[in-house]
Amino acid sequence: MLGDIVVTGVVHRGGADVDRRQLLTASAALGLAALGLPDAEALTRHVGRPGPVAVGMGEVMAIRTMTTELGNAASETGGGQVLHLALGYLRTDVRRWLDGRYADLVGRELFAATSQLVQLVGWMARDEGLDGLSRRCHLRSYRLAAAVGENELAATALRGLADQAIDLGHTPAAVRLAEACAQRGRNLHNPKALAYYSTTYARAAAAVGDRVLAAQLLTSAQKAIESAPVRPGESWASHYSHGRWAHEAGMIHARMGNLPVAETHLDHALETYGLDRRRTRAIVLADLGQVQHRRGNTSEACATWHDFLDCAEGVRSVRIDGGITAIRGRLSRLPDHPEHQNLSDRLALRG
Repeated sequence: MLGDIVVTGVVHRGGADVDRRQLLTASAALGLAALGLPDAEALTRHVGRPGPVAVGMGEVMAIRTMTTELGNAASETGGGQVLHLALGYLRTDVRRWLDGRYADLVGRELFAATSQLVQLVGWMARDEGLDGLSRRCHLRSYRLAAAVGENELAATALRGLADQAIDLGHTPAAVRLAEACAQRGRNLHNPKALAYYSTTYARAAAAVGDRVLAAQLLTSAQKAIESAPVRPGESWASHYSHGRWAHEAGMIHARMGNLPVAETHLDHALETYGLDRRRTRAIVLADLGQVQHRRGNTSEACATWHDFLDCAEGVRSVRIDGGITAIRGRLSRLPDHPEHQNLSDRLALRG
C-alpha cells in the first residue's frame, strides 16, 4: 500500500538503523498477523461476497463502544491491565466481522472503527513495554484508516508512531513522522485534532533542539485548544483534552529549560482542568515532582511524589515504572533526611 511506503520512507530517511529495520519488517511483512487481521485490500474483496456472518452498523457501533470502554479502563489502571481483553476482542468478534459480508458503506465504517481499536491496542502495548507490537498496531491502523479516507484516524496513527519514536530516542524519524502527521491532518476542522498534532510536532522539535520551531508549534497548538470545546467530541482526536495539552506543553517547556512555565502548565493540568483518571493523574504528578526538584524545591517535590504513589497504586504502566525509577535516581543524590527516607521506604514497597 502507498501508505506503508510513505510511513516507512519517512523512517528510512531519518531513523536509526535498528528501528528502521524493525519498522520496515513490520509494515512489509508482519502487520498484525498475530491477530489474524486482514489487510486494507480486504474491503473490496469482502463487499457483497457470500460470507458466514452478515455485518451491519450494529457491529460497527459495538466496536466503537468497546473501544471507548477499554480506553476508559486503561486510563484508570494502565494499558497492561486490559491489553489482553482488547487483543481477545480483536481475535474473536472483530476478526469474525471483518471476515463477514457487508455493504461498501458498512465496510468503510467497519474498517474505520477497527483502525481506532487497533490504535488503542497499540497504545496499550506501548504502555506495557511491548514496543514492537505497538509499532505494528499503529502501522496497521494507519493502513486501515488511509484505505477508507479517514484522515483524522490516519494522522493520529502517525502521531502515535512519532510519539513512540521520541521516547525511543529516534528523534530525526520522530520529526518526520510528526510533520507527516500534521500534513495529513492540516485540513481537518477539529481544533482538538490540530492541537494534538501540533503539540506532538512541537515535542519532536524540542527533542532535536529546535526551540524556535517548538515554540511556534506550541503557540499554534495553544490557539487551537483554547478555541476547542471542553467536552469530548465524537471523533478520535476530539478526546484530546485541555488537561492533556497542558501536561504535554509543560513537559515541552521543561525540555527547553523553561521550568517556571513548565510548572505552571502542570499545575493547570492537575488543578484547573482536573485530570482525574488515576494513570493520567499519576504521570502528571511524577512529572511535576521532577520539575519542582529541578527548581530546587525538594520538600515540595517529595510531597508531590507521595501524591503520585497514592494515585499510582494498582496502575500497571511502563510510564509509572519510569516515574518511579526517575524518583529513585533523584533521591539517591539527596542528603539523608527523614522526608527523603520516608519516600524511599514507600518506593521500596513497590519492588
